Amino acid sequence: MTRMTFMGGLLASTLLAGTALAQDVTLTIESWRNDDLAIWQDSIIPAFEAANPGIKVNFTPSAPAEYNAALNAKLDAGSAGDLITCRPFDASLALYDAGHLADITDLEGMANFSDVAKSGWSTDDGAVQFCVPMASVIHGFIYNKDAFADLGLSVPTTEAEFFAALDAIKADGGYIPMAMGTNDQWEAATMGYNNIGPNYWKGEEGRLALIAGEQSLTDEPWVAPYRQLAKWGDYLGDGYEAQTYPDSQNIFTLGRAAIYPAGSWEISGFNAQADFEMGAFPPPVQAAGDTCYISDHTDIALGMNAKTENADAAKTFLNWVGSPEFASLYANALPGFFSLSSHDVAMEDPLAQEFVSWRGKCESSIRSTYQILSRGTPNLENETWNASVAVIKGDETPEAAGARLQDGLASWYAPQQ
Repeated sequence: MTRMTFMGGLLASTLLAGTALAQDVTLTIESWRNDDLAIWQDSIIPAFEAANPGIKVNFTPSAPAEYNAALNAKLDAGSAGDLITCRPFDASLALYDAGHLADITDLEGMANFSDVAKSGWSTDDGAVQFCVPMASVIHGFIYNKDAFADLGLSVPTTEAEFFAALDAIKADGGYIPMAMGTNDQWEAATMGYNNIGPNYWKGEEGRLALIAGEQSLTDEPWVAPYRQLAKWGDYLGDGYEAQTYPDSQNIFTLGRAAIYPAGSWEISGFNAQADFEMGAFPPPVQAAGDTCYISDHTDIALGMNAKTENADAAKTFLNWVGSPEFASLYANALPGFFSLSSHDVAMEDPLAQEFVSWRGKCESSIRSTYQILSRGTPNLENETWNASVAVIKGDETPEAAGARLQDGLASWYAPQQ
């Protein structure tokens, strides 16, 4: 063998080895969603790896309650994964501000998301995005179609029709009108106040006005939802004060209640547990012909560890998360977690189809307390929990609840002072 032939062979071998090494990348994803591990392993990751040979992906979730602490410890130690699953708003913003999440504003896939979709993972001024939106959850009401058929009820579209249906269910006595308890508090605010509220404060219009200090929590659009909640206690069944969230889920799926104030995240579990047909309706409007508003809440996204050694591969994965293929895979593997992208995603689950159809009929907003307004003490999100419970139980008037929350917000938030 001549020296030239030997050197050429050596160079070719080195280039091939270098090419293989460059392609041999393994990405690790941190997440709190340990309940969907099988979906990632069986559907999402194989689809990505098939389209991107040479990039392997490991999905390594933590228990939800432990995720924030575990992730922060890993980030501080430099041992966190390449991709970070992002909770909405302040928790992820704090990671970006601390230098843990990379600025991905210019990522190609970000063009597929609206400003509202990106709002959960943007700086306050909207100039920088640090996570690719994955999914939202939509609020409304799930109902037992058998119960409605038994009682000859139509799906309510206005508040008057809603309370007429509740009265009819209560009068019949065969079903609890609505399954919701106040023991765990958060449901009263999440599936109560922030479910029906956008119809009063006109979604994003009111939410942004509250942030800007142009509206206050004592204004009619913010007190009125409490007036509706004050009526709910009559329809929640005996002992609702001690009823937990799992209790409410069981009461509904066992067929004992006709209506469940809901988030779309219930769909998979209810499909598995209920042996009756279910339907869903959006929060009824105040009067026929009114524009309807829904809480289409930004829930989960994916960002890049600013210190990853696999930035190119991580960006490849993030761009894929912005693709129509991922949107369809994720939304149908987890019915009730809806794509936030601009792609047209066909839903296979009938109940999920119903929820997502409201986007075409109603204006979308997000939970009023999640962006900016819960950074101080007292925390507006937590205060909205106990205010919603107090109003439902009759321990506080709607006006007093609004005044108390406004005083708390104004005590630390300059635009409200």
